Amino acid sequence: MLVTHSRTGRPDVSASAATARAGRKTPGRVTALLFASLVAALVSGCGDQAWNNPHPSSESGQNIIYSAFSERPKHLDPARSYSSDEARFIDNIYEPPLEYHYLKRPYELVPSTLTQMPVIEYSNREGQPVAEDSPDVAYSTYHFELRPGIRYQPHPAFAKDADGQFIYRFNSADDAAAYTRFSDFTASGSRELTAADYVYQVKRLADPALLSPVRGLLSQYIDGMAEFSEAVTAARETLEPGEWLDLRPMDFRGLTVTDEHHFSIRLKGKYPQFKYWLAYHFFAPMPWEADQFYHQPGLAERNIVLDWYPVGTGPFMMTRNNPNEVIILERNPNYHPDFYPSEGDAGDKEAGLLADAGKPLPLLDKAVYRLEKEAIPLWTKFLQGYYDRSGISGDSFDQAVKISGDGIHLTDEMAEKGIRLEKAVVLGTYYFGVNMLDPVIGNTGTAEERAKKRKLRQALAIAYDAQENISIFYNGRGEVAMGPIPPGIFGYQSGKEGMNPYVFNWVDGEPQRKPIEEAKRLLAEAGYPQGRDAETGEPLVLNLDTTGGGSSAALNWMIKQFKKLNIQLNVRGTDYNRFKEKMGTGNAQLFQWGWLADYPDAENFMFLLYGPNGQVASGGSGVNSTNYNNAEYNRLFEKMQLMEDSPERMAIIRQMLAIVQRDTPWISAWHPLSYVLNNHWVRNTKPHGISKAVLKYIAVDPEDRQQAQHNWNQPVLWPLILVAVIILLLSVPGVRAYRQRQQRRIHTMTKAQE
Repeated sequence: MLVTHSRTGRPDVSASAATARAGRKTPGRVTALLFASLVAALVSGCGDQAWNNPHPSSESGQNIIYSAFSERPKHLDPARSYSSDEARFIDNIYEPPLEYHYLKRPYELVPSTLTQMPVIEYSNREGQPVAEDSPDVAYSTYHFELRPGIRYQPHPAFAKDADGQFIYRFNSADDAAAYTRFSDFTASGSRELTAADYVYQVKRLADPALLSPVRGLLSQYIDGMAEFSEAVTAARETLEPGEWLDLRPMDFRGLTVTDEHHFSIRLKGKYPQFKYWLAYHFFAPMPWEADQFYHQPGLAERNIVLDWYPVGTGPFMMTRNNPNEVIILERNPNYHPDFYPSEGDAGDKEAGLLADAGKPLPLLDKAVYRLEKEAIPLWTKFLQGYYDRSGISGDSFDQAVKISGDGIHLTDEMAEKGIRLEKAVVLGTYYFGVNMLDPVIGNTGTAEERAKKRKLRQALAIAYDAQENISIFYNGRGEVAMGPIPPGIFGYQSGKEGMNPYVFNWVDGEPQRKPIEEAKRLLAEAGYPQGRDAETGEPLVLNLDTTGGGSSAALNWMIKQFKKLNIQLNVRGTDYNRFKEKMGTGNAQLFQWGWLADYPDAENFMFLLYGPNGQVASGGSGVNSTNYNNAEYNRLFEKMQLMEDSPERMAIIRQMLAIVQRDTPWISAWHPLSYVLNNHWVRNTKPHGISKAVLKYIAVDPEDRQQAQHNWNQPVLWPLILVAVIILLLSVPGVRAYRQRQQRRIHTMTKAQE
């Protein structure tokens, strides 16, 4: 040990002690440092960034909207996706030819990438022009003109070197081995949208290998689609496994590319609803370069596929897809000129929905979707200001909403925060269905037997109180359905005219469910007095097939509904795949199902009961889950489905509804209501009901949000300060004792040196 000496030759004890203190902290210094650090932390916690903010501090004050998702989107390929959860992402990335006006109701289609609405030309079988109302119409040809200058988002599929050659093209999996993640492709490029890209996508829809859910339907209308599917299947048989098939040179009779900005699609006959499909992501353009890029060897094994990394011309592009954490959409730097609408419905201006009229779109720079598997953490973060919008789960309903005699309103807590409640009817129908092929309750047997089974279904429809179900399990967020068509779509009937007379009576200006005695009378006439078979005396047992168990409160409530008639309801829970199999083979008896609108037309709901669409008749792919098959209904549907909205069409729809109400293939049905909460810094959130391509219209005020987060998340400091004081007080005796020991030690060392 090095010891320095003073001029007197005595050891410099003070220097030695100082050296010791420099080498290690005394309890007094530790306590002081701890206290100082705690105070510093408390002071810093009072800054702009709240302690509990789950978002990175680098995003503070940025023009970002925060939302959540609960499950990984299965398909991001526009040819395959048929889920609203997936559409919320890809509909803001891809651009079909048409889109819906954001504000106008009834729903209005407007050009998206087109210079004008498609021009429709009608012709006979010889190809000669005929009038739209001519009985000789054999073809409808839709002509499209693209706006020039629309470009794709930056993407490695377009990246080229100085010689114009694609940078990322691999001959083998070994060549692509260095690219283990999508982010490894550091170079990107772009090009202009062309007419051929839209045609290429329609060819992809026809490709059986892609399993597009709309191929079967569209093959009925697009001329040559079925034949093209067969040709593609034959061509794939000549390829090696995984080899890319270039669809460009393959002939498709109903598709024509005139030049870079003009193309046409020819339909067989007339199909007025086709215009709605043109606003669906199924008809978004697909560049052949992207299709080729993602089919290269070695990429699919690393999930570098179109189903994970979309490429489009829309306002946003997906810059991160980590389904275990976050999905991020960012502004497409190549997005074409687009502007917020300058007109809307009555009341939109007063609601502030035209404050951004004429502004360039999108109004946001980024949308961040974080994984939230549970409703409670999501709700808590919304109340803290970390999520901008939120639905209302059953657990949070009473905290968010109060019901009084004059309607539904926000609670005082929500109102004080400036939160806004957004209510809208969902364009959908959920129903309790009957398998009409079932021998006990379906439409089978002789005419007399079918009449008895119809009375059994009508009795159940009376006993099953759908309004009570809505009130208990959905907090009143729904409307009892009188037919398949929801409010907001042509053909919906309200009031006495739309009432189901087999289930309700009209009393004092509103429908009132028939008394249970009427249901019991019908049940007896059906051959089951007091819920027992009139011939055998055996109790009537009906089976409800579900994808879950039978212990939930909702299922117990349903069992009680059947007990009103002394009927036993047996719940048969199974997994989803087995359930689908039972539905497709007609082995289910009772079940619950639902349908959300693809487009705002009565055909999109009335086809749920069209005979040829039956699950069994179509081999499990049909939308008619009840297998209902009424010849008169089918005839009227075929007449109605291709008509434009008119008084004549309305009259046919009324006839169809009367048939369905009498036959009762659905014991009960309801139309849901949507309740969404918006924090006060979010604007332009008018519910649309059909389109998910609405992100570009929404805006946030980042400064307002940051201030609210600061105000709503003030840390409670006194417990920490109290702990710090206690630690300080408790450390005083120890510090004193330590100093005394040190002094004695120094004194002893000094004596020893002397």
